[in-house]
Amino acid sequence: MVTTGLGSSLAYLLSRAERSVNRGLAAAVTAEEITVEQWRILRALADGRGHSMGELAEAVLMPHPTLTKAIDRLIDRSLVYRGHDPADRRKVAVFLADRGADLLARVEGGVAGHHRLIEAAYGTERTERLMRDLEGLVSALEEPTAVPERDLGGLTR
Repeated sequence: MVTTGLGSSLAYLLSRAERSVNRGLAAAVTAEEITVEQWRILRALADGRGHSMGELAEAVLMPHPTLTKAIDRLIDRSLVYRGHDPADRRKVAVFLADRGADLLARVEGGVAGHHRLIEAAYGTERTERLMRDLEGLVSALEEPTAVPERDLGGLTR
């Protein structure tokens, strides 16, 4: 199969797949009146360690200003709270509140159901392989030595 136009772009295909997956995920979390981004925040905080805003922004793939607004909304709903970082009391960390953990537990069933729908449509083995391949792609692209410098017509990368 020869694909041309946008369909020949890996970035486009990844974005399209991400939108499709997130549409289904949004449907799974809206019953609890949270967004996919807020679900990612709650899920990241579920480890109980508390995270700085910088760590959290990186983990949930959100720019700092957007994350700050999302955290403020979650605080308003008593789902998360700010407190002292256990490792360094001079720093502030964000923690999952009990109410947030309860909400997350309710949402996880819908999220798991969404994952099962993807597996049913795409196949369990293919879904697992895709997840491993995407993790590998991210690791390769984030590895500083993974992409060698190239001559780009007089420009170097």
